[in-house]
Amino acid sequence: MQNVEDLLKTSMGEIERMLNTKTVVGEPITIEGSTLIPLVSVGFGFGAGGGSGTMKSGDAGEGSGMGTGGGGGVKPIALVIIDKDGVRMEPIKGAATSVLEKVAEVIGKTARKGGNDSSD
Repeated sequence: MQNVEDLLKTSMGEIERMLNTKTVVGEPITIEGSTLIPLVSVGFGFGAGGGSGTMKSGDAGEGSGMGTGGGGGVKPIALVIIDKDGVRMEPIKGAATSVLEKVAEVIGKTARKGGNDSSD
């Protein structure tokens, strides 16, 4: 059982080390005078268990078992946009392709504003 506890402590220590502000706030991207900062949601779950037993029939024997499991995910949720008009946040809905679509949309809006197009 001590092995399971050690494995879980080590795993949690590594996750804590990985999770920092750069994990949920991405590196800024500067495009045509606008700065885009991606925001993501990070989630993890872990479980561990173990047990041991002795046979009660005429055969002598002992057994033990242990197991651990875990999973995690990262989901883009928004872009912080900093440009000549100020700071705003654009939510991202859907899959990772939406991030690319949102970045392309922001670049398009920035280019239109730069060309004095007030169609927004």
